[in-house]
Amino acid sequence: MANGFRSKSRIERRSRMVGRLLLIAMSAVFLMPILWMVTTSLKDSSQVMAYPPIWFPWPPKWANYSTAVNAIPFLLYLKNTVTVCIFTIIGTLLSSTLVAYSLAKIPWRGRNALLILILSTMMLPFPVTMIPLFVTFGRLGWINTFKPLIVPSFLGNAFYIFLLRQFFMTIPTELSDAARIDGASELGIFRRIVLPLSRPVLAVIALFQFLGSWNDFLGPLIYLHSNDKYTLAIGLQMYRTTNYVEWELLMAASTLVVLPILVLFFFTQRTFIEGIAITGIKG
Repeated sequence: MANGFRSKSRIERRSRMVGRLLLIAMSAVFLMPILWMVTTSLKDSSQVMAYPPIWFPWPPKWANYSTAVNAIPFLLYLKNTVTVCIFTIIGTLLSSTLVAYSLAKIPWRGRNALLILILSTMMLPFPVTMIPLFVTFGRLGWINTFKPLIVPSFLGNAFYIFLLRQFFMTIPTELSDAARIDGASELGIFRRIVLPLSRPVLAVIALFQFLGSWNDFLGPLIYLHSNDKYTLAIGLQMYRTTNYVEWELLMAASTLVVLPILVLFFFTQRTFIEGIAITGIKG
């Protein structure tokens, strides 16, 4: 009996060890591009295309970062990107939460049909709607402004509406009923009961929207035509000339663009994972 228990315990330890080794190996594979980006940002131009590749340049050329920031209006592009991110997060949270709450907690005829219609819009790829949207925004006079990037976020997002609806349905109905007995309005219930209980999922959606807006390239490429309106995703293209690409500057600027995302995820990973777990298990 004791020998069988020890044998089973050894097998479990070996299985855990093999699993951890596999996770470490997979993590190393995924980290390779990031490591290459960071090391390339510290290389001299003569080391970028060297063969065999130089993984750890010495001495590191830290001046590439200051050169990269000064080579283009980096701070202006950063300001534009942050502006778009902030307003799209506000619009997404405001619109998606209201729609999701009405679909989850307010009984009205046709809400299931509307939910199906909303979810069906997720099947439409962006290239299908790209030209009609451009024509519409052009007639509104919004081309070369931030409005085409910001205003649609105030009209809701199908995926976020679905996530929020699934979470709102897990909130006990007794809380809403008790608030109604006390005279609370539907908006008061939404603001005082539902939203405070939904902080993890709201944080996840805010983070998703931030990542989407921060990394968005196609939207600014289509709608923004002036240099003073560009975002960081478009600004990175300026390190590429007709005949030559300054890879060390491009990698330095790319590192600066990726750094806020890594820092944000590092400080919000607990909330992010908690929100994913709640919406995935209880929803």
